[in-house]
Amino acid sequence: MDVYARDNKKMLNMLILEILKKYTDADHRLTQREIIGLLKLNYGTECDRRSIRNNIRSLKDMGYEIATERGCYLAEREFDDAELRMLIDSVLFSKNLSGAQAERLITKLKGLGNRYFHAKVAHVCNLPELFHSDNKQVMLALDALNDAIEEKKKVSFIYNRYDTDFKLHPRRDEPYIVNPYQLVASNGRYYLIGNYDKYNDLSHYRIDRITSIAILSEPAKPKKEVRELSLGWSLPKHMAEHIYMYSGDSVTVKFIADTDLIDELIDWFGRDIRVKEESESKMMVTLKCNEFAMKYWALQYGEHIEIKEPESLRRTVKAAVLNMAKKYAE
Repeated sequence: MDVYARDNKKMLNMLILEILKKYTDADHRLTQREIIGLLKLNYGTECDRRSIRNNIRSLKDMGYEIATERGCYLAEREFDDAELRMLIDSVLFSKNLSGAQAERLITKLKGLGNRYFHAKVAHVCNLPELFHSDNKQVMLALDALNDAIEEKKKVSFIYNRYDTDFKLHPRRDEPYIVNPYQLVASNGRYYLIGNYDKYNDLSHYRIDRITSIAILSEPAKPKKEVRELSLGWSLPKHMAEHIYMYSGDSVTVKFIADTDLIDELIDWFGRDIRVKEESESKMMVTLKCNEFAMKYWALQYGEHIEIKEPESLRRTVKAAVLNMAKKYAE
């Protein structure tokens, strides 16, 4: 029995709203008689058509968008089916959540839809073969970091990595002490952008590798004392220049690329790049990126690009290519 049923007559408009949420959409409308039947079936409440009509009018006055042509249905919801499906998919394929956390969130999201939405996503399940984090403290870490950023407090945590036993192990015994500034999502994972106290640059930490987090009483370092944050920091620019979330300074990179690589360039680096046509099939690309991250990107797209500048990056990529060539020489 629903909580509203304790005082059904006084809460009749809310009971009608619950029925419209659960049973209606543009393709499934209810007549006044059907609403009366569902009120009696679900809540043991009896009323007449006049009461239905008056309470629906009252709900409209309260701001609810209810269509009444050819039957009644709730025309506007907090989330439409497409939005709910996108949210469910984002949870399903999240690498930050444990399997149990993902399943619990998906169940809650399904509950925001009507009975017909449930049928549409009946095939959606938390597939066991999808990789989810082993760290059950992810949600705790996210909550603590949100609070610490808002309160401008330092945090301490154990930072972990996987070993050959496929389990997380601390990188070191003593906790990391970090000034937290921003939470971001990149490549399906959450990261903390912060500052390690003894340095004046930014560093990145994967949230699914953080355990034993605590908010400290000590205030976080002011942003003006962190070099990158004091120079008119832009989050989109920072993300474009740190494509694999490696820490460190960005450099100006120039490389020759196939012209049909433009889609991938925009996907990875955004539109803040310069392109100059070299020939019908080649272009010179200039952009800013973390040099260490650019090395791995260059290796990933090695068949289609050639690094020109900086010389240090060109030498690094060349050495990596020669080393790989030796491994595949026979």
